[in-house]
Parts: sequence; structure tokens; C-alpha cells
Amino acid sequence: MAKEFASKGDLGEKKKTFLELAPGAYGYTAEGDPNSGVIIGDDCVMVIEAQATPRMAEDVIAKVRSVTDKPIKYLVLTHYHAVRVLGASAYGAEEIITSEKTYEMILERGQQDWKSEFERFPRLFRGHESIPGLTYPTITFKEKMTLFLGKRKVEIMHLGEGHTRGDSVVWLPEEKVLFAGDLVEYGATPYCGDAQLKNWSATLQRLSDLKPQALVPGRGEALTTEMQCQEAILGTAEYTSMLYNQALLSRTKGETLKQCYDRLMTSMSPHFGHWVIFEHCMPFNVSRAYDEAGGIAHPRIWTDKRDLEMWQLLNH
Repeated sequence: MAKEFASKGDLGEKKKTFLELAPGAYGYTAEGDPNSGVIIGDDCVMVIEAQATPRMAEDVIAKVRSVTDKPIKYLVLTHYHAVRVLGASAYGAEEIITSEKTYEMILERGQQDWKSEFERFPRLFRGHESIPGLTYPTITFKEKMTLFLGKRKVEIMHLGEGHTRGDSVVWLPEEKVLFAGDLVEYGATPYCGDAQLKNWSATLQRLSDLKPQALVPGRGEALTTEMQCQEAILGTAEYTSMLYNQALLSRTKGETLKQCYDRLMTSMSPHFGHWVIFEHCMPFNVSRAYDEAGGIAHPRIWTDKRDLEMWQLLNH
């Protein structure tokens, strides 16, 4: 019997947590669903990650309003995936910030990604009819930009490729709090369908070198000690490195994509099978790893049609 596609069967409610990591810096987490971050400055608020729809964003806004009435001026999108960005209109932010490479991804594959993720995550797209269209930035940067929310210094940095080619992180250098986006996961499976796997570990090392004292991962609980932060970074590196190296081995053996998938499910399940969305992610992740190991450097665009064809191939 074939497995149900992606997360179509995951319809249960998740418990939301809003945790203060440093004065005025919060992690919004939801039991393995996409996280958001909040930074409260002297005169305004920055939100990191928009959620999938304006309706899903309403709970983040409610949490912000529970601690401040300052306006939400900045919305930072750490990368482009529909579940992270299409709720942006709810915040009424003056500025939406992404890296230049993320903006390029929106232009290249924004509409296809929307349709693809809508089919994968029905629960996360509740209220989808309120999405006004694709989310575009008002400000882009190449490697780093610094903002001051009054006296509070916020650094937004593209430290390298990994989860996508456009990943950014938001860093509070004085408080040593890191909002890592999907470059880092904790107890949740990294999604690698648009990844740059060969580069991911080096990017993670740059995050490790920051020595964060608190960290909001893309999925999983917010972390409050340096040891936890390093554990999350290392765990993500171990998963992504094993995925790519095993795919390289499979390519060397001349195996098909299906053979590669079966091999990796057997070898990786004992280590990572308990992580959130493991069954969902692995077909997409192995497909991308198999492509990259075969010399396809630029990730192929996922569409709702390609998703289903791949899923049926690998899960029968």
C-alpha cells in the first residue's frame, strides 16, 4: 500500500510556544511546524518568517501584541519557500527583506513552489484564499546588512548556501541570539529539495563559529543554551552530509533513483527516522541528493506534477 502523499494526513493542531530568549527577542515555535522569530526594538518590531498564509500569520501577530504595541516595521524572509513567505501581507510591514539570491528564486520558481507546497501541506495553508499573490522583497542585500531598531543592533547575513542558495540568518550580536531559518533544524528533518548539499556543512560551520547562546531553528523548539545550539547545528550537518555522501556512493554503484532511495531509507532511518516530517522529506531529499551527486548543481524546479510522479515512483 502506497504511503499518503507528503503531509496530507497531518491535520492535527500543534501547540504554539512563544519563548523569550533574551530581552525583547522571541522564538515562535509549533511542535515541528515552521517557526518564526520576533525582535522588539526601541520603536518598532521585526518579524522573521511570515508563515504560509495571512490566517496562519494571525497567531504570530497575536503573540507580538501580547508583549508590545509597537508597529511591525520589518519582515525578514530567510529564504524562499511558500510555507515561509505567503502570509506576509498580514503584517503590514514597511519593509520586506531577503537576500538577492532569494529574490532570484522567487522570480524563477515562485509560482511553481506555491502550487507544489500547497499540495504537500494542507494544514499549513488554511485560509489560503486570503493570499494576495507572491511575496516580493522591498529590500535585498548581497552578503550582509545591519539595521538599528533604536539602539538594538540587528545583523542580517547570507553566510553561504545550504537549505537553498539564498539562505539568510538574523543575528543579534550583543545578545548572541541567532534566527537560523531552515539552515538549522532541531529534532526535525531538514528539507533538501532545493538544497546546495555540498555547501551546506561549510555554511553551518560559519553559524557554529558565531557561538550563539540561543537559537531559533526553522523547525523544532527554540534553544536556550550554547550546547543546545551546537547540538542542533551538528545534527543538521550530520544529516545533510550523510544524505549527500550516501547519494554519491549510490551514483558510483550505478544505482537508479529508486535504488538510491531504498538504500538511504535503510541506512538513515535508524539515525533520523524519529525526527519530525522524516517520511515527508526523504523522497524530495533523496531526489535532490541524487541529482546533485550526478552533477545537477542547480536544483530542478518542483511542481505539483513532478511531486506526485516522484512520490509514486519511490513509494511503490
